[in-house]
Amino acid sequence: MAAVAILLIWQPAEPTAAAKPSFSKMSPKARLAAIRRAQVWKATDVASKDLKAGPGGGDAFSPNALITCAYRDRDMSGRTPKFTCELEPDDEIKVKYGADNGEVYAEVAATRLLWALGFGADRVYPVRVACKGCSTDPHSKKDPTTDKVLFDPAAVERKMKGATMEVSTDSGWAWPELDEVRTAEGGAPQAQREALKLLAALLQHGDNKPAQQRLVCVGATEEEGGAECREPWMIIQDLGVTFGRANLFNRGETGSVNFDAWSETPVWTDVPSCIANLAPSQSGTLENPHVSDAGRKFLGDLLMKLSDRQLRDLFQTARFAERKTDNVRAATVDQWIEAFKNKRDQIVTRTCPA
Repeated sequence: MAAVAILLIWQPAEPTAAAKPSFSKMSPKARLAAIRRAQVWKATDVASKDLKAGPGGGDAFSPNALITCAYRDRDMSGRTPKFTCELEPDDEIKVKYGADNGEVYAEVAATRLLWALGFGADRVYPVRVACKGCSTDPHSKKDPTTDKVLFDPAAVERKMKGATMEVSTDSGWAWPELDEVRTAEGGAPQAQREALKLLAALLQHGDNKPAQQRLVCVGATEEEGGAECREPWMIIQDLGVTFGRANLFNRGETGSVNFDAWSETPVWTDVPSCIANLAPSQSGTLENPHVSDAGRKFLGDLLMKLSDRQLRDLFQTARFAERKTDNVRAATVDQWIEAFKNKRDQIVTRTCPA
């Protein structure tokens, strides 16, 4: 029988494009490159900002709006009462709730202040939420129900537009990494970065662990991925423990909208050296930051552009006068305004050494 020969012709496979690394799974090298070009502030018309309406957009909410949504059982980090609610398919919001939850009030005011001054921040709106399928306390009782429960007061969050940039989930950024920004490579100038540190101290942003800050690629979506980002930003993403006094264990009763604690805490811990007053927390990465005169002046000039009307809108809309517990004394909007202006004066009238 004749032998049969089989000729195999090998052809190379079509070349495939290398998969782009996702923004949510960046290499440490790519992340550092983004930080070096990161922004923290953009010029804005502070005096024209409407602190009652807050940041606009098609997905914004009016103050005290009634929102109806459906409960969704999602894992949520932190101890603060919160849950996920679906407005419509592919539109879920994070809801913080509870009259004795200081973050419901603090995050509205703190995010609006950053937005008005030109710093990056998520958008947080003071609302009432009618949740279909919620228990009366969905943070601790996650099983869906057939009920419709009203949460008032509540605050809902819309993320700053852009893709989260991180090496791993919730890795965020630590405050010393602001010093990695390189102005020569297009990153934020030192004065702007120091102004952000001083603003964090002014607000008493004590819960400043890396997960509370976020690196964002503005103008990009998560699906685009890629090692490079045209406009990276370093923002504070959770400002719930503010307007109180920073404390070791980030206790909300002391650290979140506590008038006595906030008003009695000076801006500076070392006045001659311009070391801002921010006590350490167990998990934090920012403690008593040193500020140059350029950084102090940068923030002071922005704060001076806020009118009394804007400050009133800020504290009224955030419902600060309603914040009280057995251990937290309620204060009027006028008292909050005066305390804010006193702290602003401590910044504006100071001169820091070279």
